Amino acid sequence: MEAGSLVSCREDISSLFPEQTPGAKYKDLSGQFSTVRQVRGDGNCFYRALCFAHLESVLPNARALQRFKEKIVQTYEDLSSAGFDERSFKHHLNTVVNVVEQCQADEQEDTLLRLFNEQMTSDSVVQYLRLLTSAHLQNQADFFCNFVEAPNLLVYCHQEVETMAMECDHVDILALSQALDICIHIVSMEGDEQLLAHHVIPEGAEPSLHLLYQTSHYNILYPRPQH
Repeated sequence: MEAGSLVSCREDISSLFPEQTPGAKYKDLSGQFSTVRQVRGDGNCFYRALCFAHLESVLPNARALQRFKEKIVQTYEDLSSAGFDERSFKHHLNTVVNVVEQCQADEQEDTLLRLFNEQMTSDSVVQYLRLLTSAHLQNQADFFCNFVEAPNLLVYCHQEVETMAMECDHVDILALSQALDICIHIVSMEGDEQLLAHHVIPEGAEPSLHLLYQTSHYNILYPRPQH
């Protein structure tokens, strides 16, 4: 990964492997995925990876891109109903919409990569996704309060979710996937087992993107073509 970049170009999956002989998990990984995009490990990697990977997956499909833009515009209501002041999020919402519109205009992976490597733009997108995750958790508090260990859900949202550079938890992933109606496949290298662990959120749906979870960090995976 180039110094200074937030999202890398696609690299061969072996760029993740240790120099010594890779173990069973790495072999399993390279059997299923051909390339990876590395995302900077700054505590915001999940949000950055999710948005980049989803936009990249819908880039060739004008209707899907438009649907995603409409979905983002509608999330204004989610934040309003959770009690957020428009002044705290309108700028970030506009950033996300502008990113999608630039993708619509160009339909180029280069444009997407450039936008996500502009720190101010990229971080503004991340900040919006964090606020949206918080809003969804609060709007569905009856369900999500059972999963949060902080003193209460509101404290958790303010301290852990809305704050930049705070690593995300499983509950945040579930909330954001619901809020944006996106299905995520997470491949985890964690645990002592020899095999990779696979999590599809929500269960049973067809994922639009694949993320690798390893030592509290997320990168974007690209499956090998199915023959």
